[in-house]
Amino acid sequence: MPNLLRLLGLAVLLISFDRAAVAQSELIGVEKKMFTIENFRLESGAVLPQAVIAYETYGTLAADGRNAVLLAHGFTSNHHAAGRYAAGDAEAGWWDPLIGAGRAIDTDRLFVISTNMLGSSYGSTNPASLNPKTGKPYGPDFPEITLVDIVTAQKRLLDALGVKHLVAVAGPSYGGYQTFQWGVTYPDMMDALVAVVSAPKGSGTDDRVAAMRQRFAADPNWNGGWYYEKGGIAPTMTALRIETLKRYGYDEVLAQQIADADKREAMIRGAAEKWAHEFDANGMLRLAHASSFFDAEKDFAKMRAKLLYVLSSTDKLFPPSIAPAVMGKLKAAGVDATFFELKSPYGHLASRADADKWAPTLKAFLAPFMPARS
Repeated sequence: MPNLLRLLGLAVLLISFDRAAVAQSELIGVEKKMFTIENFRLESGAVLPQAVIAYETYGTLAADGRNAVLLAHGFTSNHHAAGRYAAGDAEAGWWDPLIGAGRAIDTDRLFVISTNMLGSSYGSTNPASLNPKTGKPYGPDFPEITLVDIVTAQKRLLDALGVKHLVAVAGPSYGGYQTFQWGVTYPDMMDALVAVVSAPKGSGTDDRVAAMRQRFAADPNWNGGWYYEKGGIAPTMTALRIETLKRYGYDEVLAQQIADADKREAMIRGAAEKWAHEFDANGMLRLAHASSFFDAEKDFAKMRAKLLYVLSSTDKLFPPSIAPAVMGKLKAAGVDATFFELKSPYGHLASRADADKWAPTLKAFLAPFMPARS
């Protein structure tokens, strides 16, 4: 698997790339919501006294609870997948062109839930959250989590919302990890799976996490991970973010509308600095560790849902060259899987930046599972 340091360029960076799509978005007034699980037991046996999961919903849940779609976000992204919080907000969600009335993920017929995964820094319980035993951030004492823990927390949320069955689980990058994990952990819960710019298995080693930790430790404020009262490690996080934005096509996406390279450079730095003050480095380490040891491949035989696997032609993180091996293993396990290569110059960011190029494929794939119009 590619270096986990590169996972920093996930879907969170899909910031207002398509202004036309933003302007046409029909999802206005999206609300931020929270769900709390008391005494959430992790695979490790550790118990979080409270596990908060931040989420948003779009559309209406049917009376039978069977018209839902679950969306999962990228490594350092958030749960704002569609729409805008207010009419004057220019920033739409990371898959906004795909979600809404009449779109590929049609909110006239579907109830869409987008969750912030456990361990993330956008509202869900993570290492920067206060440990009720100490009144201070968990920091490096935050327990190890797994992809199974992440999807189990999501399942608890769905149960609380009254969701009985999912039309689909879908997501890009780390969201694709979650999608694969859902397919083998709760194989009868959904009709379809859509894993995008992702893979079904991590590296199986901690080498990449160790490299990430070493880079963080070089910051003078690191303090063994207890940087919360020392001003944080924003300079290190900013530098890392800038590298990643450039590596995964953010400059190319901005160039669609901004010809001046210096202006693009300033925008990239601005986005990186903003993110560096939002995302927790200890959270990155926990999520990176979870992805390193993630392995849905070994359980492919459990998968029952039909799968759409989408890779971008220019993605360096999950290049299309990995598709034959993945598809071969899926076929050997008896999984009904379809592969689609998204031809795009925008690398890992293609599923949003070139949403129009794969939206028809996604819509056609979901069509057999769509509920009837009310």
